[in-house]
Amino acid sequence: MIGFRHADPRFPFLWESAAQPPARWHGPGEGPAHYFCDTPDGAWAEFLRHEEIKDPKDLATIRRSVWAVDLQNEPLPTPNLLLRTLTGGPKSYAACQAEARRLRKEGARGLLAPSAALLPGGAHGWRVDSGLRPGPPRDGTVIVLFGGRPDLVGWAATAAGRPTDALLAAVRHFRVAATD
Repeated sequence: MIGFRHADPRFPFLWESAAQPPARWHGPGEGPAHYFCDTPDGAWAEFLRHEEIKDPKDLATIRRSVWAVDLQNEPLPTPNLLLRTLTGGPKSYAACQAEARRLRKEGARGLLAPSAALLPGGAHGWRVDSGLRPGPPRDGTVIVLFGGRPDLVGWAATAAGRPTDALLAAVRHFRVAATD
């Protein structure tokens, strides 16, 4: 399986220490945890959501590396959480982190979860049929691998790219409501 990951072009595509800032599937000091998406659209959506980018004008300033990484088809469990928790905002992170701790304690080297950032059917590839045409829509999946992973090989798909304007409509942006 190939996973896609965006990164600041100044840094490698994987974290190497526990100093990684906490996120949905790991708390402070629990890194490294490596987050990948099954499509480039998913990787971009995760970035746009995290950075709270909603305006197409802001896309022109983005310069990120996108990496295609061979994830070696490792069998991974899925979290036992409700979809609203799996796709919720920052207030849902504590429950996700606790579930990831449980999975790690049981020996899991990672997990598979629905993309929190990409709306259902928000990703699609492309076909060439009398010109460029969208491929079938796909839901997004996030692949999280725990711990140092010097065994993974990545290829730079772009050194300093940005997402398309059309992708903004497929992002599950953070809500402003207090129920997040």
